[in-house]
Amino acid sequence: MKHCLTIAGSDSCGGAGIQADLKTFSALETYGMSVITAITAQNTQGVFATQNIDPEIVSKQIEVLFDDIKIDAIKIGMVSTIDIIKAISKSLGKFPLPKLVVDPVMISKSGFDLLRKESKDALVKELFPIAYIITPNLLEAEDILGYEIKNVEDMKKAARDLHRLGPENVLVKGGHLEGDAIDVLYDGENYHIFEEKRIDCIHTHGTGCTLSSAIAAHLAKGFHLVDAVKHSKDYISTAIAHGISIGKGVGPTNHFYNLYNKKGE
Repeated sequence: MKHCLTIAGSDSCGGAGIQADLKTFSALETYGMSVITAITAQNTQGVFATQNIDPEIVSKQIEVLFDDIKIDAIKIGMVSTIDIIKAISKSLGKFPLPKLVVDPVMISKSGFDLLRKESKDALVKELFPIAYIITPNLLEAEDILGYEIKNVEDMKKAARDLHRLGPENVLVKGGHLEGDAIDVLYDGENYHIFEEKRIDCIHTHGTGCTLSSAIAAHLAKGFHLVDAVKHSKDYISTAIAHGISIGKGVGPTNHFYNLYNKKGE
């Protein structure tokens, strides 16, 4: 069994963040570990408060895991302060780095800022250059690049511009566009377009976290990048299609639907 590490914030309602990552790792038959960067008070209606973890504790979590366990892939999610970002970069720099997936989590679905404005440059400078792939959605890509993205050609341009910031590969997620769901993967030379019918389900809490952690799990298992993205999109599509209606707002995706379905439950 491959070992996957998530470095991200905790979601108290269990649909996104660390919880979504660990569920995804387990559903895809990898062993999940976590480094918690922040604690959030959130439910299906939104994020109401956050508390960042001391950077020294973030570093220590990373280093004790690397000292003891072989890590086959890493996913980085919510890292909201400059000090935490630098602590992660410094700690990861002490070890041979496995495939690293960086999901630049910036704003929650309810509009809560999860990345402090002053931290954006540090995220780009410290983590993008060591990333095997970054997975911004359209709003995140627009925020980083400073221009609007309205169609697939804009997504291709954004992927090129993001690639210039250092990551080996870029996946621009087009879920905020109208019509079919289209994602653009760029490896520095070639584009790969992933197009699927949009799923009519409101329970999409944690989709970005889940997709990026699924990519990390598939990379850990040895899949080629294009196949890792394809299989991960298939996984998240199924999870969205069978989203779970809990609470009063946007429920989480169903991370274990395939496993439950196989058992006939």
